[in-house]
Amino acid sequence: MSSSVDVEKMLARLREAIQNAGYETLADASRAIGDATPQGLRDVVTGRKRASVEFMMRLSAAGVDITYVMGGNDVAIPAQEQTPIKMYDIEAAAGAGRSFEGEPVKTILHFPSSELAEHGLDPAQVVGIKVRGDSMDGTLADGDWVLVDRSNRDPKQEGVFLLLVSGERRIKRVQRLAGGALYLISDNEHYQPEMIKPQDMHDVEILGRCEIRIGRVV
Repeated sequence: MSSSVDVEKMLARLREAIQNAGYETLADASRAIGDATPQGLRDVVTGRKRASVEFMMRLSAAGVDITYVMGGNDVAIPAQEQTPIKMYDIEAAAGAGRSFEGEPVKTILHFPSSELAEHGLDPAQVVGIKVRGDSMDGTLADGDWVLVDRSNRDPKQEGVFLLLVSGERRIKRVQRLAGGALYLISDNEHYQPEMIKPQDMHDVEILGRCEIRIGRVV
């Protein structure tokens, strides 16, 4: 966050969201997310420790409104107005093509249905993917999660896409060049761009456009 005041507000929302989820104590909430003791959660809500994305995902799976915690809403969103999205820890893994069926689901996050609608996203076409490596530093960091719209695979609309390149999933900024070639760009300047020639396009499949980043929140 940009200031200590913002952090304090976020921590206050976290404590409120835990209570709104029906947990009377931090010990109750900790047991719900699989922690043997409440110390880890206590460290987070008091600001002594940063919360990883995975930690917040466990809270979300236990019914805590993480979107409210992150400041995405002025008030907590009722459960019936949230949409579950499957989150896969598979970015940069080989295999499986564009089908995610059969892949292990890391967790499920709930997002306000209105927010997804504002981005023009069909929940049935959205999946969450974990970012691996530093090639997209400046836009996406190692360990971030990103929501991918599988219905948007058109590189004419420049942006960051999830691709399958020679059997390997990658997240890259994509530009279509004259003649049908693709230019794959890493936002980290230490990585050189890669050109996919038209005759090699059979080895490339665009799986979807990256729309919403989910990073460290505290």
